[in-house]
Amino acid sequence: MRIDAENDGVSASRNHLVFAYYVTGHGFGHATRVVEVVRHLILAGHDVHVVTGAPDFVFTSAIESPRLFIRKVLLDCGAVQADALTVDRLASLEKYSETAVVPRAKILETEAEWLNSIKADLVVSDVVPVACRAAADAGIRSVCVTNFSWDFIYAEYVMAAGNHHRSIVWQIAEDYSHCEFLIRLPGYCPMPAFRDVIDVPLVVRRLYKSRKEVRKELGIGDDVKVVILNFGGQPAGWKLKEEYLPSGWLCLVCGGSDGQELPPNFMKLAKDVYTPDVMAASDCMLGKIGYGTVSEALAYKLPFVFVRRDYFNEEPFLRNMLEYYQGGVEMIRRDLLTGHWEPYLLRAISLKPCYEGGINGGEVAAHILQETAIGKNWASDKLSGARRLRDAIVLGYQLQRVPGRDISIPEWYANAESELGVRGGSPTFQISERSSLVKSFVEDFEILHGDPQGLSDTMTFLKSLAELDSFCDSGPEKRWMRERKAAAGLFNWKEDIFVTRAPGRLDVMGGIADYSGSLVLQMPIREACHVAIQRNHPSKHRLWKQVQARQHAKGQGPTPVLQIVSYGSELSNRGPTFDMDLSDFMDGDKPLSYEKAKRYFAQDPSQKWAAYVAGAILVLMTELDVRFEDSISMLVCSTVPEGKGVSSSASVEVASMSAIAAAHELTISPRDLALLCQKVENHIVGAPCGVMDQMASACGEADKLLAMVCQPAEVLGLVEIPEHIRFWGIDSGIRHSVGGADYGSVRVGAFMGRKMIKSVASSALSRLLPSANGLNSYPSGLSPDELQDEGVDLLKAEASLDYLCNLSPHRYDARYAKLLPESILGETFLENYVDHNDAVTVIDPKRNYGVTASARHPIYENFRVKAFKALLTSASSDEQLTSLGELLYQCHYSYGACGLGSDGTDRLVQLVQEKQHGKSSKHDDGTLYGAKITGGGSGGTVCVIGRNCLQSSQQILEIQQRYKGATGYLPYVFEGSSPGAGKFGYLRIRRRASTLEL
Repeated sequence: MRIDAENDGVSASRNHLVFAYYVTGHGFGHATRVVEVVRHLILAGHDVHVVTGAPDFVFTSAIESPRLFIRKVLLDCGAVQADALTVDRLASLEKYSETAVVPRAKILETEAEWLNSIKADLVVSDVVPVACRAAADAGIRSVCVTNFSWDFIYAEYVMAAGNHHRSIVWQIAEDYSHCEFLIRLPGYCPMPAFRDVIDVPLVVRRLYKSRKEVRKELGIGDDVKVVILNFGGQPAGWKLKEEYLPSGWLCLVCGGSDGQELPPNFMKLAKDVYTPDVMAASDCMLGKIGYGTVSEALAYKLPFVFVRRDYFNEEPFLRNMLEYYQGGVEMIRRDLLTGHWEPYLLRAISLKPCYEGGINGGEVAAHILQETAIGKNWASDKLSGARRLRDAIVLGYQLQRVPGRDISIPEWYANAESELGVRGGSPTFQISERSSLVKSFVEDFEILHGDPQGLSDTMTFLKSLAELDSFCDSGPEKRWMRERKAAAGLFNWKEDIFVTRAPGRLDVMGGIADYSGSLVLQMPIREACHVAIQRNHPSKHRLWKQVQARQHAKGQGPTPVLQIVSYGSELSNRGPTFDMDLSDFMDGDKPLSYEKAKRYFAQDPSQKWAAYVAGAILVLMTELDVRFEDSISMLVCSTVPEGKGVSSSASVEVASMSAIAAAHELTISPRDLALLCQKVENHIVGAPCGVMDQMASACGEADKLLAMVCQPAEVLGLVEIPEHIRFWGIDSGIRHSVGGADYGSVRVGAFMGRKMIKSVASSALSRLLPSANGLNSYPSGLSPDELQDEGVDLLKAEASLDYLCNLSPHRYDARYAKLLPESILGETFLENYVDHNDAVTVIDPKRNYGVTASARHPIYENFRVKAFKALLTSASSDEQLTSLGELLYQCHYSYGACGLGSDGTDRLVQLVQEKQHGKSSKHDDGTLYGAKITGGGSGGTVCVIGRNCLQSSQQILEIQQRYKGATGYLPYVFEGSSPGAGKFGYLRIRRRASTLEL
């Protein structure tokens, strides 16, 4: 329907409508599903103009009609892929900017003019953002048809590429907000920019030929097992080999390159082959997850062996839907590339996919589009685009639900939503459950060493171990998550298992100043990571099938192997398991270098998480000359939420290092263990963090603040939290990463500032000291006493400044603040100063780095932390709390000056201020006194200080609800504390013989 300012009538005819259908440039999957919707629109007698960059045959092979018009224009680029499995996040944002942002004004003008020229009745987008805005400019209604939107996909890329790209995401969401409603496809992601939603069945291309016809045309016998290889292009440098397939199998290759030589059991399909027919004639499919592959695999009940794509947020939701209907088997990338396919293919053909839902989504969507073009109004309100933007662009993505239909949310979505951390709120544990857990634990395990210390999360973890053994005996018919299936085959229950625990931490004061040598105050939180570990002789080690196949293929006997299972793997779209030969950590007769290890773990982003765990082994080999001759099995289970700035990575590192040390009878002090863990994160993971996170996790104690001077790790002691004071953490819902570009650039800026300060001090010193320039008299007639007044000793110290925080604020302001540039190009800095002397960051010559704010923050933060520590021990008073809160506020705004703030954390701090200065706080004793962003900044969690009273807890809950009301995201609230890894020690446990016999 065309919207006319002078006439609200409908200019469309039911018999003949004109649709403009925009298709994203990301892969063929979008184009193939558009084909099915377009086919039904044309069958209904309408004209469809498809705007696409896809080849014509994608459309013309399924639709032969004069009513189909193809216009070859590309208005977005999707995700830029280096190869079939690798997404380049920065390149994706840069390409989108080049394609759709820079020429935006011209695009809008051109598209609005074209839409009017074809007299379009409705604009449909899958899912090109600018098409919605162009339609609005042309006065034409628009509808989106999709299972994901680009604002959701790119949000993850911005975290890695830097907040200077954030405007791209906001612009995309604003464009979508002009869309009237969303026709949502199964397997959908959260799409907050759309307020109104209509769900339809799977959009699946129809079959033209039977299985028998296809096999006959291809010359394939009925007894041959066929796998279709469907990656939309193959990983770079990949050569297929005959031994990749089991005997009697044939592989049909889609998208093979020209001139590619294939083994005799591989067959290349024509580029324009009609894939659905071939899929239906196959026994299973091997490929990457996308809407087209998943929907058609489910529709044709074709088992799907999939390999994860890195950094594509659409995938977890499609994967959960695929696995919910028992149609998927995950293959790790290494086994794909090295040809260890057999165990996965055999597993796939044993599956019985059970999807029985509708597959006529194309027809249903076409009917909705036709009715919309005629004039039907599906929207529930008339809110403007700006109002929709305010309501819909949230700081955390929430499920968009049709009013009155919340009860029909599919289970596969609920699982994915929970696993991805979309749901907010704090976890609860019923006290009444503790006694039953203790009883169950005593019945299941014998404690040979250590004490669970009554920690409920430890009891829960031990109970989960016992259930794994039960799972082994319960038969394969029981539906468990894949990670628990893998864990069930991990341990030999007749041998000892070691269990360690390490908490996350709340950054009360200090934060990013740790790498500049600041005093920091850190509180270990209630949430923690548990690791269970067992070492066995290689001949007694339980191996997963794919590991057995790999060892068999090498023709070697039992060798030491590391197998790891990580619970909660879906939180970051990572693989749930990891395995490697421990010999891979050797380079000849020496341990592998850290740089080579970093590249080793970076090969497959879905398994890069294993660097946090397995990296501890290499660090022990390198730093302590430990050699590992036994196989190792590890189970990692963390309740420390990822991406919230509470050191989830440090807790995993510390728990893993502690477990490996305990199992191998290594005695390492908590402080030394933390320093070893920092090496894991700095050199193997590649994140430029300081050491405070690992120190807090290893050395902290419950309800106390760990006071530490990070030069590099001098623990001053533990500071008791006064009984009248309490700390909370409130998550903003904006994912934080110390590996993100902004954290790293601020760190580089701080080290640049230190180098410049040292250079200024050295120059001043050379002018003052005659020995520095060969003079026999003091310059300007200054006497030695007068030189001392000028601060020669201070200049000497500043010329050799090891840590920025050793420079006092007044000295910085008096001598250096005005001399530092606000920012500097990396190339210019390197020309003038050669290096910034930081071993864990690299200067990008083409990048501009902030210097003044980055250098000023740690200098003043160190002073603030010292004042905070002194105030904690002062007499209890309202002034004490007000002063403590003021220090938090100052720290928060200093983060913002460095470019490490975020809208969500600013909003939370503002809500705390409103509570602090509100009328109720003035009439009663104030309860909340201050708040600040924590850790590496750029999102994550806010630390709040207040009185330890019921009213404070009530105000925290009110802030939680107000934040949800403003953003749609219910924040996770951290409250409570727990012991660090050193205080917990380790448990050595063994399954009781009585339970093994059951």
